[in-house]
Amino acid sequence: MNYLAHLHLGGQLPEQLLGSLYGDFVKGRLQGQFAPQIEAAIQLHRRIDVFTDRHPVVDIALGRFTATRRRYAGIVLDVFFDHCLARDWTLYADQPLEHFTRDVYRVLSNERQLPERLAKIAPHMVANDWLGSYQSFEVLEQVLRGISRRLTRPEELAMAMQELRRLYEPLSEDFALFYPQLQDFAQKAEPLKI
Repeated sequence: MNYLAHLHLGGQLPEQLLGSLYGDFVKGRLQGQFAPQIEAAIQLHRRIDVFTDRHPVVDIALGRFTATRRRYAGIVLDVFFDHCLARDWTLYADQPLEHFTRDVYRVLSNERQLPERLAKIAPHMVANDWLGSYQSFEVLEQVLRGISRRLTRPEELAMAMQELRRLYEPLSEDFALFYPQLQDFAQKAEPLKI
């Protein structure tokens, strides 16, 4: 899952929101370098990733992509699933997306000790409403272009938007099957010991 889903699933307290994002920026063992609630949220982030990677619906969704994009299909699917979540937010959340993203951006803006890579992107995330912008399918093209700049073989993402257009309905159905199961898992998950 991508940023929006992790934030949605990780809890609404400031430390939980931070840890939900830190999971993409902090690697290795957690040894007390962060507050306990932040570390618990990082652990939940990791558990969500493991659950997602092993889920049969996700396997089916990944199998829909052509062999050309298979190597990076997981990245494309994560971004698309965030689009589905933003698009259908009212089905999965109690508060409006705009209120949720405002709270996330406030927490990010107030935190002075973000992990280095997150500290670099957080101002852009806030200024450009990255999380809310996922509602628009066309924004995914910009997101994937940004991701491709960090890849060793960016050409494999070159036609990802065309493929997403072709797969829009079946992947949306996959998301609708998968996300409620992921919500249930996240609510019941015990912290992962790494």
